[in-house]
Amino acid sequence: YADPVLDMLDQHKVVKHRLFRESCFNHKGNYVKNLSHLGRELRDTIIIDNSPASYIFHPTNAVPISSWFNDPHDTELLDLIPFLEDLTTVDDVMIVLDSSNEAH
Repeated sequence: YADPVLDMLDQHKVVKHRLFRESCFNHKGNYVKNLSHLGRELRDTIIIDNSPASYIFHPTNAVPISSWFNDPHDTELLDLIPFLEDLTTVDDVMIVLDSSNEAH
């Protein structure tokens, strides 16, 4: 279900990689995204996820969102677009997301 959503949100084709459940590790019964296994610069990598367990290894790369349950009025991902656009101008997303996550 995520591909059509990302296609709609990423109209300028800035998302270079999409990772889904099959890219996760099973850690204590949870699906966890371990970014250190991707071979990518962590300062350029974010996780957008509704499950804090999925990003426990890399909380400073996380953009937490609420769960979506068939709410046709949900605009959370669309609301994130300006913030994500701002992230494209920073040298290290981890610094921004670390201070952003502290506010939550």
